[in-house]
Amino acid sequence: MKIGIVGLGLIGGTYAKCLKKYSYKIYGIDINPKAVKYALQNNIIDIGTTTPKTVLKELDVVFICLYPEETIKFIRKNINNFKRHAIISDVVGIKRKIVDALDVYKNDDIEFVFTHPIAGKEKAGIEYSDEAIFHNANFVITPTKTNKKESLDLIEILAKQMGFKTVTRISDVEHDDIISFTSQLTHSIAISLVNSDDNKYDTRLFIGDSYKDLTRIAMINESLWSELFIKNKDFLVKRITNFEKELALLKEAIATKDKEKIEKLMTNSTKKRSLIK
Repeated sequence: MKIGIVGLGLIGGTYAKCLKKYSYKIYGIDINPKAVKYALQNNIIDIGTTTPKTVLKELDVVFICLYPEETIKFIRKNINNFKRHAIISDVVGIKRKIVDALDVYKNDDIEFVFTHPIAGKEKAGIEYSDEAIFHNANFVITPTKTNKKESLDLIEILAKQMGFKTVTRISDVEHDDIISFTSQLTHSIAISLVNSDDNKYDTRLFIGDSYKDLTRIAMINESLWSELFIKNKDFLVKRITNFEKELALLKEAIATKDKEKIEKLMTNSTKKRSLIK
């Protein structure tokens, strides 16, 4: 089977590294010749190119590892260049906008399997690609009415071969709802926490693991995440509002020295968090 990776960055490079261990022939496509050269020199891909049209018709599965808008643009530009009956998959962290934008092609003789590998790093670029980031991570597939079972099953098999521990299938709406909480809200909190520092002290001298763990994701790819936030703003704004309400409850309990209320809030959070392994 011939597999194409469009976008040889952190995620695309990691896809290629993981899948190349098997008998698949891996094609790398990127507009940056340096990324293609790096992938070839480091044996991450078998064939590399900066001109998609030259290889797309050969590929059985194409993983498009680009930002949301770039994913849509790439597919629209190359819709006639894909191999007939090929499976096209994405890695975008929001699903509704992608599914809706590509709905016009639902009757074409190619198939879209929309996915979200829930993994990453603070750094971008193929030089930071690392198989370890997929190990025991979660992978989500959002099936559509036009998907064939065998296509969904194939992508699930490939995900597990890449090291993902859990593959879940849910609707695009459900995906965007829960991801607004587990991913986008957590990034929002980290960003706001770091930005709330008044710089009165040298913060570096007073931090421990709690600050490090909570703020690691504040080091963020602003181009990508601003796009994700805006495209999922309905769910994300609701999650931020709910968080603000909970924070206000804690703030009031502290201000009024309500030790019992503070302890109850802490007990509730401990119970909830203990259910997540």
